[in-house]
Amino acid sequence: MAARKRRAALPLTSDDCASRYFTTPEDDGLRLGRDFFDQPCVALAKAFLGKVLARRRADGTLLRGRVVETEAYLGGEDRASHSAGGKRTERNAAMFMRPGTIYVYSIYGIYLCMNVSSQGEGAAVLLRSLEPLQGQAVMRELRSARRRGGSRPLKEEELCNGPSKLCQALDIPRTFDRRDLAGDADVWLERDARGESAPGGGVVAAARVGIQAHGEWAAKPLRFYLHGHPCVSVVDRKAERETPLNEGSTRSGDNT
Repeated sequence: MAARKRRAALPLTSDDCASRYFTTPEDDGLRLGRDFFDQPCVALAKAFLGKVLARRRADGTLLRGRVVETEAYLGGEDRASHSAGGKRTERNAAMFMRPGTIYVYSIYGIYLCMNVSSQGEGAAVLLRSLEPLQGQAVMRELRSARRRGGSRPLKEEELCNGPSKLCQALDIPRTFDRRDLAGDADVWLERDARGESAPGGGVVAAARVGIQAHGEWAAKPLRFYLHGHPCVSVVDRKAERETPLNEGSTRSGDNT
């Protein structure tokens, strides 16, 4: 893979945890419901792009980030999936629950990843990266608490640019496993209130990250990200050259 080039920082505004722009999803109809999640895994992974993941903490603080990168895990046939071969365990039970169920699992015993179930037996979408939109100061505190002392300050595009970073920045705990993203009071998905085009020049389909041991499934283009977006965790230049970016482009205000 080509070396990642330095890209321009996001034109993000200053932190505003009580922004008048952001209201509750119940009031403004932004929240996406059951129908959104009830679609095939690959379609859902693409549909997530440009949508806004919202998190209300116990103290009422609201954190929001736009989804810019996802991965699809197709269930039984997918050798890289936790549900490969139809295997059901206590750990992956959420993958077999109704679409919109949150699946949170740990990696290396310390980091967490957030997934959402879709149509298909044992299928789910991994949320890989977000563009911070609201609550950046709190996100920075949450991320800094998990980093080594003396580490350099994080840039805003580094707050949520990876699956475990995303969980840290939005304070997604292990206990959110099996909760319902379509109906939960503490975490939900929204359309972008501004209805603007999401940054980037289209959707790139690339190989998933960190699954090299899974043979042919390691190369399948089941990771999707917004082309040119500075919050994408891993850029695949070859995939970008091969992806027809005029197809599959997304708008942040779309429902699907």
